[in-house]
This record gives sequence, structure tokens and C-alpha cells, in this order.
Amino acid sequence: MTAQGTRRSLSGAQWRFGEPDMQQVHILTQRHALPEYIARLLVLRGISDEDVPAFLNPTFQNDLPAPSLFAGMDQCAQDVARAIQAQKKFAIFGDFDVDGATSSAVAYRFLKACGIEAPIYIPERLTEGYGPNEQALQSLRDQGVEVLLMLDCGTGAKETIAAGQDMGLQIVILDHHEAGSDLPPAWHVINPKRKDDGSGLDMLAAVGVTFYFCVAVNAQLKKDDFYNKNNIKTPNLKELIDLVALGTVCDMVPLVHVNRLFVKQGFKQMDSLSNEGVNALASVSGIAPPFTPYHAGYVLGPRVNAGSRVGKSSLGAQLFTLGADAAKEAENIAWTLNDCNAKRKDMQSAMEAEALAMVDQTGASDDTVIIVACEGWHSGLTGLVAGRLKEHYGRPACVICLEDGLGKGSGRSIDGIHLGQVFIDAMDKGLITKGGGHAMAGGFTLNEDQIDTFKSFVQDHVNAQINSELPTVSHDIEGVVSVRGALNLENAKRLHEEIGPFGMGFEEPLFLLKGVRIISADIVGGAHVRLLLSDAEGGARIKAMAFRSAGTNMGEALIKQKHQSFDIVGQLKINSWQGRETVELHVRDARIAE
Repeated sequence: MTAQGTRRSLSGAQWRFGEPDMQQVHILTQRHALPEYIARLLVLRGISDEDVPAFLNPTFQNDLPAPSLFAGMDQCAQDVARAIQAQKKFAIFGDFDVDGATSSAVAYRFLKACGIEAPIYIPERLTEGYGPNEQALQSLRDQGVEVLLMLDCGTGAKETIAAGQDMGLQIVILDHHEAGSDLPPAWHVINPKRKDDGSGLDMLAAVGVTFYFCVAVNAQLKKDDFYNKNNIKTPNLKELIDLVALGTVCDMVPLVHVNRLFVKQGFKQMDSLSNEGVNALASVSGIAPPFTPYHAGYVLGPRVNAGSRVGKSSLGAQLFTLGADAAKEAENIAWTLNDCNAKRKDMQSAMEAEALAMVDQTGASDDTVIIVACEGWHSGLTGLVAGRLKEHYGRPACVICLEDGLGKGSGRSIDGIHLGQVFIDAMDKGLITKGGGHAMAGGFTLNEDQIDTFKSFVQDHVNAQINSELPTVSHDIEGVVSVRGALNLENAKRLHEEIGPFGMGFEEPLFLLKGVRIISADIVGGAHVRLLLSDAEGGARIKAMAFRSAGTNMGEALIKQKHQSFDIVGQLKINSWQGRETVELHVRDARIAE
């Protein structure tokens, strides 16, 4: 990508334009019968000629790397297969987010197919917090649990895992969070972020790791002739791939490599309506096949997460374990989650308004990392509000809920700043009692009297990462299109069907519409700018939305300077309404045309 000039956009971003190797573009159009705009995108994204078939149509048979690539997986599969054959008592301990819920459901459904009924334990976000705790482990051991699958957590809980092992639990950690050089003393730790793991699969969500675990154990059980000996139907693990897709999208891991296979095939499985829980949640949400990553990330996922945010953490995992004989129960749980989500929205709106006002009043918007803390805030919403602050101010943000001398916080970062590592380093220095996460997100707990010291540490640590200069926000533009060209429904559909699924790490392409006129512009929903755009001649027109732009420089300019011609950058979306499909532009940025 190359930047054209130094002129900033209305959002302050730099625009960079892709310049593909046209010889390679020609090769792809000829050998794979692709239109030029598709071939251009593939070349710009580094998809080689030989990789095109697997990219466009990945299959489990050809494109799923072997489970044995994971450090420790072969021995783990053998040991767990023996435990299944010995009819040991299993239980599942999962995180309270969508990744944890889907991981738990995948493990539960696989074990059930093997004749093992494994209860699921999901800790309450508001009272127990993230990860395992000794009280929960002791409770499971008291119930006779022998083998505990710990999903989407556990890697950083060395002392708790040691205590659980001492209780007599055989703990298998299936996780994807950052791992240090010293692993917890579990029976097995399967994590592609282990220092000694050479699988190259560190982009997986926990549900992807869990699926791989099931594949490995299933293969071992087949090798041992377990299914034939016990007259058990061999599980079809592909039936679980819809849950893998849902958890993968919602955990915002990069949709590349094997994740692309999981999501592309997973949504086909979801469209078959084979999971009663997913069906019920989709029904109460008002959506229907064909499902997309948007439906997963912005419709289904928030409802699952809402349960844990208001004190009902186990509902998501419970919902996804239900079979066709429990349709009514699935419907009831889905409606409960829908109600939880409505409450979550109201609480989040109020908390966001308070946090934004606090930042403006204190001048924290000039800090490298925005950090705000307040009593009375809801600890289950800190991550969402941190994300809103990050989005609004264009810099990392942390939000802390204070109660009884303790602070529970979440952070959301921007490209180029590894916030999870900052929290790990803060914990190593004793500034917080718990902490960790990924590059873009993390959580922590600290004593209230340490907040000022923590703030100083975070600012200094991040400034050292970036040499006191925030990374420049840039938009990579992969094509220029006219208004009339943007309206081509067939091209837009083919773009989404062949190049998609899009998501974190593999975003929808941005297109530039040059010199467009604004026919109308108004604010909808209190935060969004709705537009009607036309070409310079006023002939072709396209509807557009600039989400969360009301009150921003860009939003104000689009509304107030209608006499100007604008260059608009956005994504082409398919809008379905009453059986009719049209193309709509989702505006990401704009500048006054030269």
C-alpha cells in the first residue's frame, strides 16, 4: 500500500492505495475464471496462484492441519481417550464469553456422543471473575469429578491449577491466551501460544483449540476401536462447526488460515439450522439464513455475552448444548438472553455517557492511554465502554469499576499497542492482583489505592512501546469505484461470497468513490449519519450510512457542507428488505474532493 500525499482525511487518517501486480492479476483472471476486481483483491492480499483454490473453497479434507502439530496433543489425546474408555467422571469449566460458551458446548456434545455426561461450570462474571477459582474446583471435586476440561482460561492460573491438581483433579487446559515460559502444572496444557508450540495456529480462538482436541481424541478412540466395541455411533464432528464459527467470529481472532475454513464451512452448517440453541437465538433476534459474521458478531454474540453481564453466565453454554427434543427450553433461554441484552444496552448507554463526560472534564483525552475509574459502574460492562472510548478518541482506553476498595477493569487497544502484555507486566510488578489478555484487549483487578501508580505505569509503558507517538491511523483502499459501479448487486454479492468471510484480521475491502455529491444527510438513532450520495452528474444514487459519526468532524462536515464534493471511502454491503436486495455504502472516512 502506498500513501498519496500527506493530506489527512476528515477523521485525521491517512489513505493508502493498493497497487497490485497486474501481471499476477491477469494470471488469476485467466486460470481461475475470476473477474478482475476479485483478482485484484486476491493479489493485494497476497493470495498466490496456487493458493487460490484453497482460499476460495477451503475443505476439511485438504486444508485442516493435523492436530499432532500442537505441542502435547498426541499424549493428551491418548490419555483423555483412556479416561473416556475407563468411564471416568468428566466436567467442563468454561469462560463466560461466547468463545467459552461455544467451547464448552463443543466439548459437551462430543463427550455426550462418547457416552459421557459432563456437567458444565461457567463462573459468574460479576462475583467470581475470569478464570478458575479454588472454591469452584473443590465443589466439582466434591461431586466426584475426576477429569476437568478447562476451556478458554487457565493458562495464567498456575496456583489455582496446582491446587486443583492437589485436590485430585486431572485438569486439561484448552486455551489460546498468552502463555509464559512456566506453564501451569495441569495434566495437559494445549495452547498454540505455548513457547514450545510450533503448530503455527496461534490465531485460533479457544473454540478452535477445543475442536482440534475433539478431532484428536476422536481419532484415538477410532484407533482403539472404542465406538465399535461399545456400539456407539462415531461422532460427526463437522456437525459442531457452526459453534466453532460463532465462537471464532465473536472472539475477534484473525479470520485467516484455518479460521477461514472454520468460519466459511461453519456458516454453511449454521444455515442448515441443525443446532436448536442457535436456531432459537436467531429466531428471537429476528434473523434467518443465510447467516454471516455480522449476525454472529453483532446480533447473536451480544445476546450470549449479555447473560454473564447481568449475572446469568451459564445460559449461553446451556443453550448451545440443547438438542431438537428441547425446543421449548431453547426458546425460553433465548428470550431470557434477549431480555438480558436489552437491559445491557440501557446500562451501557448510561455508563458510556458518564465515561465520555469524565474524559472530557479531566482532560484525559490527551493521554496516550485513556484510563477512567468510578464507583457504581457495572463491572460486566467495562470492556464494552472501553471499546467505545477507544473508538471515540482513537487511542487505547481502560475503564475501571470501583467497589469496596477494589477495582475491576478492562482495556481495549489499537493496532501497534499490545495492551494485554502491559497488564501482564503490571502484575509482575505487583501493581495489579490479576491481569492479562491479548494485544487488543485485556482485563485486570487492582486495589483502589494503586490506581494512580497503575495509571503512571501504563502511560510510561505504552509510551516506551511507541516512542511516545501514537501509531498513525490509516485506511488501506483496495479499489476505486463509481457510484454506478458500486450499485452493481451481482458484483457486490460475488465479492462477499467468494472473498468473504470478512472479520478481524481480514477486513472487508475499502473502496473509494471520488467526487460524489451529497443529496441528503441527517442523523438517525442519535449517533449515525444517514446519507444519499450521487455521482457528479446527479444520475446514479446510492444510500449510505456513517455509523457513530454524529458529532465527529466527519459527521459534521457531511451534514453541513452539502455543497461540497467529497471523496468517500467505505464498504459495499448487501441490504435485504422485504425480499429485495440492494447495495448500500457503509462510510468509513471522507475528505473534501480536490
